[in-house]
Amino acid sequence: MNINYESYKIFYYVAMEGSISGAANKLLISQPAVTWQIKSLENQLNIALFTRTKKGVLLTEEGKVLFEYVKKGVESFTNGENMLTNIKNLNYGTISIGASTTVSKYVLMPYLEKFHESYPNIDIKIVNALTEDLIKELKNGNLDMLVLNLPMSETKDLKIQKVMDVQDIFVGNKKYYELTKGHVKLEELNNYPLLFQKSPSNTRAFLNNYLKNYHIKLIPKAEIVSYNLIMDFVKSGFGIGYATKEFVKEDLNKTLFEIKVTPHIPARYIGIATLNKTILNYSARKLIDLMISKE
Repeated sequence: MNINYESYKIFYYVAMEGSISGAANKLLISQPAVTWQIKSLENQLNIALFTRTKKGVLLTEEGKVLFEYVKKGVESFTNGENMLTNIKNLNYGTISIGASTTVSKYVLMPYLEKFHESYPNIDIKIVNALTEDLIKELKNGNLDMLVLNLPMSETKDLKIQKVMDVQDIFVGNKKYYELTKGHVKLEELNNYPLLFQKSPSNTRAFLNNYLKNYHIKLIPKAEIVSYNLIMDFVKSGFGIGYATKEFVKEDLNKTLFEIKVTPHIPARYIGIATLNKTILNYSARKLIDLMISKE
């Protein structure tokens, strides 16, 4: 038998309301349309489902059996529709984001604060790890999106969307700013203790490529995993560090000072990486729209 869902839905409401008119009012359709659907259903099943009375309709014994199954189905569909409405209205959902601790703090947080203010019921999960590990998690389906320092070497199967441009700089405390007079040739940095982020990281890879383009090798005194720890060491006078200007702007000309270099460091950007062939959940799409919006 090829009985459509609408027939069972009307059967359900007639049984719940105990009348044709009550079901018609609930469903916002005419009484003749309800009567026709019920007769059609009874004909297809070749069995009477209701007994007509002066006060309305009553389920037959066979109708009661069918109702127990239809009730579960209609209510499951209704719950599913309600859940989808909640998801579309962002009353429910989860977003899993991969990012470094630095990007999480300086890039993600302002957007997440704004997003959470508008959609407080969306659960947000952030995974901090190395880029190569985050890409694996994304491709394994454990993350919805990545927010990364870019460019990067691996972009196969990934869709990249730019969030913001950033500019890398060398920084020191006031002592090193005065020693360098705020401007040195790139190779002259080897005359000072250097503090770099440890490989592998997109920031370190970008620095290495920049140096390689000019056939210059800088030898760091220390390589540290944590970007924020590097900045703390630089502020304390341990040496000159490699920083992202947008991330240290609150400290510039206070505890950190830009040491300009020749040749100039090219700009790069922060972007969102998602899988090309994956349809993102509604919450993740909303967050991405917020992050790449030019408003």
